[in-house]
Amino acid sequence: MTETEVNPLDDTHSDAARAYAEERRENIRTFVRTSPDYYIRMFDKIGASASFTPTFNAMAGLFGPVWFGARGLWNWALPFLIIETLAFVQIARGLFGDLAAEAMTRIASIEGTLELRRRQLAAALEENSDKVDVYTRTVESLEASIGGIRAEAEALAAEGPTIALTGLAILVLVKIAQSMVGNTALESRFSEWLSDRTVRSGMPVSHIVLSAIFMVLIVVAAMMHYSFPGRFTLLSEFPTEPGIRLTSIEWVEGFFNWAVLNGEALFDAITYCIRLVLDALEIVFVSTPWIVIASLIILLTWLTAGVRMAIYSGAFLAYMGLLGFWDKAMTTLALLGTAACLSILIGIPLGMFAARRPRFYAAIQPIMDFMQTMPAFVFMIPVIAFFGTGKPAAVVTTMIFGGTPVVRLTVLGLRGVPESVREAAISFGANKWYLLTKVDLPLASPSIRAGINQTIMLSLAMVVVASLIGAKGLGEDVLEALQYANVGQGILAGFSILFCAMILDRIVQGGRR
Repeated sequence: MTETEVNPLDDTHSDAARAYAEERRENIRTFVRTSPDYYIRMFDKIGASASFTPTFNAMAGLFGPVWFGARGLWNWALPFLIIETLAFVQIARGLFGDLAAEAMTRIASIEGTLELRRRQLAAALEENSDKVDVYTRTVESLEASIGGIRAEAEALAAEGPTIALTGLAILVLVKIAQSMVGNTALESRFSEWLSDRTVRSGMPVSHIVLSAIFMVLIVVAAMMHYSFPGRFTLLSEFPTEPGIRLTSIEWVEGFFNWAVLNGEALFDAITYCIRLVLDALEIVFVSTPWIVIASLIILLTWLTAGVRMAIYSGAFLAYMGLLGFWDKAMTTLALLGTAACLSILIGIPLGMFAARRPRFYAAIQPIMDFMQTMPAFVFMIPVIAFFGTGKPAAVVTTMIFGGTPVVRLTVLGLRGVPESVREAAISFGANKWYLLTKVDLPLASPSIRAGINQTIMLSLAMVVVASLIGAKGLGEDVLEALQYANVGQGILAGFSILFCAMILDRIVQGGRR
């Protein structure tokens, strides 16, 4: 090939490169909508290097969080807003704030006491009382305190320029940082927009106004509150009306009174079912000779988790027996077993039903979030109202707290079954029952077993709390240790609870996967 000959492949590659570059420029114009030529140059510069490439965007630095928010970069806007707010607050405090306000309030309070002591001293001097020396020392001490606080107030007032300069330095630094990262952050969002056109682009006027109002409101409120503390009550105290709280309390109490009166049959039926399971497990664990229960637990641990864990289980059981915790440990296991069994019997079918019904699962998710996040002492209140105190109420409380993981992880496991495997089974003629029992559940079993494990562990965490409403067992010993500061009893009983948890954990999550 001579020098004048042209390789057609090179022309093809150059045409493709030019077409790609032109398409990229058009996409950038569509995305940014303002100053497209500037952003084309900046994006090309940023994209040419794999590392961070500092650029300078004057608008990002000048308008700061407003620019980032208007561009949809809220993950950058909010941190910058916090830092800028801090800077503006420091500037306002240093220039206009009453830095000695708190000290002057303390002086005014002490001066009231000082005036009283002076009158008492004057009366003691007139009466030639033996308390003259006491009042004299008190007055001198208060006067010295006022002098010290006044000097502190003067020192604080003198720090105003330093505080303002510190805020100004923070503001300048954050403005420089915003200028340097603005283009990089926008280029990253542009890359997201290329793959997902639902990502907001451009800088609509409505978003500029919204962002500006939000930022200005936050900054002004913070500046006024910290610069003039106590002057604007609306900023320091939420406006409330006591009547709203009292009316809400009446409504809640009325609802629970109505539920208790009209749901007695339902609550009695639930209590009866819990009693059936609880009494059966107490007969098994408590009434059966200890050597039988210990042997069965050790054998079950050996079959599921191996010889080593079986030896550990034997040692744990010996610890509980030798220290006199055997009966209470078995009572705890019966209570825990009742709550866990009922949670599992309800949770796994519920998870199987919800796994293929997204709307149903979306509807019960807030309920499960409530069950897991609401403090136990709060939902114990309606449980006691409906079921009274005692073991059934403790079982219900434990189920509320520990019953959700098995549902969530059952749904997660079943949704994680590969669709290709299910389609293959269906193509070979599998019906719904065969698909569920031979495909879905075996493949989801690790996740379901993890849910069972978590339910058991969370149920054990409620042992001490449940003892507050009449549940017996190891939690009662821990509660007594807390009440009477009996450190030894509490620690030993706590280790027994720990060993029960370890035994159950190894049995459920044993070596056989």
